[in-house]
Amino acid sequence: MTTETRPPAAPPRVDTSRRTRAPLHLGWWLAAAVIGLTLLNIGSVVVRSPNLDWSVVWEYFLSTDVLAGLARTVELTAIAMACGIVGGVILAVMRLSPVPVVSWAAKSYVWFFRGTPLLVHILFWYNLAALVPAIAVEIPFGPTLFEVDTNDLITPLLAAVIALGLNEAAYMAEVVRGGLLSVDPGQTEAAKALGMTHRQTLRRVVVPQALRVVIPPTGNQVISMLKASALVSVTSTPELLYSVQVIYNNNFKTIPLLVVASAWYLIVTSVLYVVQHHLERRFSRGTGRG
Repeated sequence: MTTETRPPAAPPRVDTSRRTRAPLHLGWWLAAAVIGLTLLNIGSVVVRSPNLDWSVVWEYFLSTDVLAGLARTVELTAIAMACGIVGGVILAVMRLSPVPVVSWAAKSYVWFFRGTPLLVHILFWYNLAALVPAIAVEIPFGPTLFEVDTNDLITPLLAAVIALGLNEAAYMAEVVRGGLLSVDPGQTEAAKALGMTHRQTLRRVVVPQALRVVIPPTGNQVISMLKASALVSVTSTPELLYSVQVIYNNNFKTIPLLVVASAWYLIVTSVLYVVQHHLERRFSRGTGRG
C-alpha cells in the first residue's frame, strides 16, 4: 500500500490592492484643529494688517532693481556651488588618500570651515586689504613680476564668491566622501576582474552608484546656498536682499519689501525642489527606490 504525499497547500492570496486605513486617534484631530486655527490666525494677520501694504508688494515684485538682485543671487549661487562641488570632490579624494599628510590636510580644511561661521569668512575676504594691502607675484630673492592693489582685485562680488565657495567645499567634501564610501568594494574588485582600468571603474561603476547617494544632499546644499547668499548683503553686494534693503531705506516700506524678497526666495527654492526631485528619480532607476 503506497501513501501519496500531497504538496503543501499554497497560502491564501492576500489582496493588496485595497489598503486598510487605521482609525485616527483623537489626538491627531486635536492637533489638526490647533494647526488649522493657527494658520487661520496667521492668515488673518497677514491679510488684514494695516502695516502690510499689498499694493507695495505688487508694485515692487517685478521691479527692475528687485529682478536685478534676483539675477545676482542666482549667479552667486551657481558660481559658488560650482566652486564648492569641484573643491569638495578634490577634498573627498584627498581624505580617502592613503598618504597621511594629504588626508590630514583635507581633514583640517573641513574642520576649519565647518567650525567657523560663514559670515566671518565673508567679512574676512571683504576686508582682506587690511591684512594684505597688495598681492604680488615675485621671484624669490628677485624682482617682482606682478603686483596689484588688494582692493582693486578683491571686489565685493569676488569676496562673496570666494567665501561661499570655500565654505561650501568643506560640506560637499563630506557629501562626496559619503557617496564614494557607500559603493560596495566588491563592485570595484569585480570591475578590475573584468579588466577595467581605474578610470573606467570610476566612470562606469563607482560614480553612477555614488551619485544616487550624493544627489539628494547636494540638492539640499544648493537650496541652502541660495539662502546663505543673503549674508553677502553686509558687503553691499547688490543681491536680492540688498536690493530690497536699498528700496525700503528710501520709502520706509520695510515689511512689504521683505515679503517681496521672501516670495522670490520661495519661488526659486520651489523650482530647485522640482529639479532635485527629477534628478533623484532619474538616478534611482533600477533600484528599489526607483
